[in-house]
Amino acid sequence: MAKQKEVKTNAMRILDRMKIPYETHTYECDEFVDGKQVADLLGFPHEIMFKTLVTVSPSKNYFVFVIPIDEELDLKKAAREAAQKSLAMIHVKEINQVTGYIRGGCTAVGMKKPYPVFIDESARGHEKIIVSGGKLGAQIELAPDALAAACEGKFCSLTK
Repeated sequence: MAKQKEVKTNAMRILDRMKIPYETHTYECDEFVDGKQVADLLGFPHEIMFKTLVTVSPSKNYFVFVIPIDEELDLKKAAREAAQKSLAMIHVKEINQVTGYIRGGCTAVGMKKPYPVFIDESARGHEKIIVSGGKLGAQIELAPDALAAACEGKFCSLTK
């Protein structure tokens, strides 16, 4: 679908401002559905769909990880990459308070604060990947390096 004014999110406005090309994919959604369901709904292969996860360190610092929807974040690898002793997933009810986004609409671009972002290195194996667009019912398709540029992300090994 072409970019439409009515579906612009903070993430999309940032990408526009940075002149980063992306494509928006929308679908009907009133409540959280996981990335696998979104991929199936939109007809995209799971390999190019990525989810955004937010973690917290014991010292209350937040870190963002972007990994394939079919994979699980390896918290030990993640902590090592973030130079932390350990990390834990934030509680679902904290997502909006910490990121400014809601569950299912969380994306690494345009969070309330600029948290360190780590993108699974498998993203580089694809010409384009798809991540949440910043709200339920919206996905953004863009080049992995473009995502990294938009959120100052670092590529590394993050999954089990």
